[in-house]
Amino acid sequence: MTASDPRPVGEDDLHALVDGRLDPGRRATVEAWLAEHPDAAARVAADGQVRARLRARLAPIADEPIPARLRVAHLARPRPARSIRWLPGAAAAMVCLALGGAVGWLGRGAVPPAAAPVEPMTQAAVSAFRTYVVEAVHPVEVRADGTPHLEQWLSRRVGRPVRAPDLQAQGFRLMGGRLLPAGDEPAAMLMYDDDRGTRLTLYSRTGAAGGRGVFRYAREGDVAAFSWIDTGMAYVVTARTDEARLLRVAEAVDAQASGRGSGLQ
Repeated sequence: MTASDPRPVGEDDLHALVDGRLDPGRRATVEAWLAEHPDAAARVAADGQVRARLRARLAPIADEPIPARLRVAHLARPRPARSIRWLPGAAAAMVCLALGGAVGWLGRGAVPPAAAPVEPMTQAAVSAFRTYVVEAVHPVEVRADGTPHLEQWLSRRVGRPVRAPDLQAQGFRLMGGRLLPAGDEPAAMLMYDDDRGTRLTLYSRTGAAGGRGVFRYAREGDVAAFSWIDTGMAYVVTARTDEARLLRVAEAVDAQASGRGSGLQ
C-alpha cells in the first residue's frame, strides 16, 4: 500500500489485475506491492499466462451467434390476451433472463473460468489421481519399461488406440499405467513424474460425443485438472501443480493425440 492508497493489497486486487479491471492508480499500488513480494508476482504472472492462452483457445466460440431462444425479441414476445394479467411481470423477467443469457453467451469465450464445477468424468480422474499417486510401491500396474505391452493392453481393453505421450519437454517422464473402471466402460490411466516428485496422470476413455471440444479447467482442493474431448475420446490431465504448467501438458497431450506431435497417434 502507499500513502495515497492505504488499503492493503488482497486477492481481489490480484484477480482484478490479471483480468485488467484495476484503475491506473490502484494498479500502480498493486504492482509496487508485487515488486516486494516475488512469490505473489510469480503466481500472478502464471495466472496471466493461463488467462491469455485459454482466451486464445476459446476465442472462436465468442464469435458464434447467440441462439434464437436466448434473444430478447424471442423471449419477450407478447402472450395471448388471457395472460394479460401476468404479462408485464413475466415479460420483465424474460427480458432479464434474455439479457443475462445473451451476456453469458457472448462472454463465455472471453475470460477463462477460475475453476469450473467438477464434471463426473473429471471427478473420476481426480479420485483415481488421489488414490494412486500416494502409492510408493504399486502406483501403476504396468511400469514404463513395458511400454509396448502397456499400450497394447490398454488399447485392447479400452477399444481405441492408447499411446503414452512423450512429456519430456514438459519435464515429466512416464512411470507406467493401469486400467480403471468407468461405469460400463473401462478407462486408461497413465502416470508421470518429474525430478521434484510431482506426479501427473492422464485419464482417457471412450464415449465422448462430438468432434473436438475446448479445454475445461477445474480445481478440487489442491488438485488441478484440464479436460477435453476429441473425436470420441475424452481426456483429463490431473496434477498438484500450477495451472500454467498443467495447461502446457494438456496442450502437448492434445497435440500428440490429434497427430500434431510425436507420441499419441
